[in-house]
Amino acid sequence: MSEHQLAGQFLDAAIGLLQRVRDEEAGAIAAAGSLIADTVEAGGRLFVFGAGHSSLPAQDVVYRAGGLALMNLLSVPGAVGVDVMPATLGSALERVDGLAGAVLDTSPAQPGDLLIVISLSGRNSLPVEMAMNARALGLTVVGLTSLAYAEETKSRHVSGTFLKDHCDVVIDSKVAPGDAELSAEGLEGRFGPASTVVAGAAVQAVVATAISELAARGVTPPVLRSGNVDGGHEWNGQVLSEYRDRIFFRY
Repeated sequence: MSEHQLAGQFLDAAIGLLQRVRDEEAGAIAAAGSLIADTVEAGGRLFVFGAGHSSLPAQDVVYRAGGLALMNLLSVPGAVGVDVMPATLGSALERVDGLAGAVLDTSPAQPGDLLIVISLSGRNSLPVEMAMNARALGLTVVGLTSLAYAEETKSRHVSGTFLKDHCDVVIDSKVAPGDAELSAEGLEGRFGPASTVVAGAAVQAVVATAISELAARGVTPPVLRSGNVDGGHEWNGQVLSEYRDRIFFRY
């Protein structure tokens, strides 16, 4: 198979996953959007968490043109991305018991807020405890994960549970265990991860749903604009100032 055919095969696989999420997770996405709208309307704050590569779709909805200004990244030092050295430390931190509780206890999150937890496998201690502890603190939790992992792998948390077991709403990314969509003759093992594409689209769909629902309720959603269009910086400055008590990425 040529490189061109493989590229097309990967894109087709990603499109197929996106279509499944669109068709099979519409109810969950709508429910998650409604919960976000409820939180915004009630004066609550919004947080999103993801470790390793799952932090990429989490970061994509924070301080984002066209997105909600109230979305804050709940970061765990060393587990946000591959900028930490060695990069393997991030994976190790995902398996540390008790870390999520320490992060939440020192964060600005409080009862009535909402947290989105993104984890492809949903099996490691960090995302499981993040969702578990957040709910115990009185937060609403939305989980974005692959339910197939819960069926085909074992939890790494002492409780034996997965992220999906500690959420008010769960969105299934449909990604198969291993996160590899391609194979090639003469190459052992599969390759071509698509989870970031799918998770990024799914979480943006949730935020878009929330924005639309707020508008339908007659509530002006605090949406940021691109700083690369005329008037964008001025608009964003007003939004960030008006909602400064609910925004934590700006000091």
